[in-house]
Amino acid sequence: MIYTRTFESGLQFAFRRSRSQVAYAALAIKSGTRNEPEAFSGIAHMTEHMLFKGTEKRTPQQISNRLEMLGGELNAYTAKEETVIYSTVLKEDTAKAVDLLFELAYTSTFPQKELDKERCVVIDEINMYKDSPSECIFEEFESMLFSPSPLARPILGTTRSLKKIDSQALLDYVLENFRPENMCIAIVGNLTPQRAERIARAAAAKYIPADYVPASRPVRPTVPAELPAPPRFEKEVAKKNHQVNCIIGTTAYSFYDERRMELILLANLLGGPSANSRLNQQLREKNALVYAIDASFTQFADAGSLMIYFGCEKENVSRCIQLVHQELASLRDKPLSEKALRTARKQLLGQLAVASDNGESQALSMAKSMLVFGEILSDEEVRRRIEAITPQSLQQVAAAVLAEDRLSTLIFK
Repeated sequence: MIYTRTFESGLQFAFRRSRSQVAYAALAIKSGTRNEPEAFSGIAHMTEHMLFKGTEKRTPQQISNRLEMLGGELNAYTAKEETVIYSTVLKEDTAKAVDLLFELAYTSTFPQKELDKERCVVIDEINMYKDSPSECIFEEFESMLFSPSPLARPILGTTRSLKKIDSQALLDYVLENFRPENMCIAIVGNLTPQRAERIARAAAAKYIPADYVPASRPVRPTVPAELPAPPRFEKEVAKKNHQVNCIIGTTAYSFYDERRMELILLANLLGGPSANSRLNQQLREKNALVYAIDASFTQFADAGSLMIYFGCEKENVSRCIQLVHQELASLRDKPLSEKALRTARKQLLGQLAVASDNGESQALSMAKSMLVFGEILSDEEVRRRIEAITPQSLQQVAAAVLAEDRLSTLIFK
């Protein structure tokens, strides 16, 4: 059972009890790439890096040692719509871990000297990313798919934009975005809900003024009855690599569209992590054209994307594209049999259960759900929604999202 609260400051709290001796905590902030000032592309990711470079009472070394000396771990990541700081510790050290997460979010000082050093690290990260076509092709595809929306911006920023960012810019960004009503603290551990809530409240109270008045939450974006027409492109980029990398994809449903559950199942059926996915069977097992192929459905507050990625030999790219389109057409034109759908539903439910058995994944997922929905669906409700998918509803989603005239292609060759 998941226990949730919204504190007076607007801070959201979620807790799930486990029987492990290890506790996990995640502080999620609803602020990512899309919240950046246009001139400071990459500032959200740079802020994440700089959170570990000193607070009002700790040096970078002291921050590293705070949990590591206890055998724990501290980490963070930046996404398009959120920044997350998270920790893993023994259950008896949960309070120390949670307190440190708030300390980093609220009292980081962003010293200019450390920023100048960390800028070089991030620029090196950008250059390494560019050297990996199987990774940077996703960024390029999203850039074209979502332009001119802020969702089109690269998470890492650019060398030019990073050079504009100084310590004051980071402080201003945090002051504007790291607000209690934009945050959720999620804990998974062998504690009582009451004990976990006391830990969260005590930590938050040290950094959030007692008289803080939260701003009202933004109204959820309106979900259109039909997906807007996406930009269309067929682009090839010369990379002079041995392997060709390709993405075929389009825009898709947002977090708030009820049809997203069908698309989650559809993406898993097409190119999920299992070897029996339709695209893996067709392109790898049957025809030996690729080493790996996958389909991913990414959701945002007001948009989404469905992308099919594969890498292959140059002489095989046309055949691979043809086979992908054949699989998409089969899902658009003919509903699955009841037996095939039962198998697909069972597989997805099993994958979700396995993933939720990991405490860290649970904490991260709970925090994300609270930021997006203000609630966390029970396992029973998730199962009910997946079981409610019919052959007809799945085919309707396939026809709407994967229509041939909505698909774009990007090739790195």
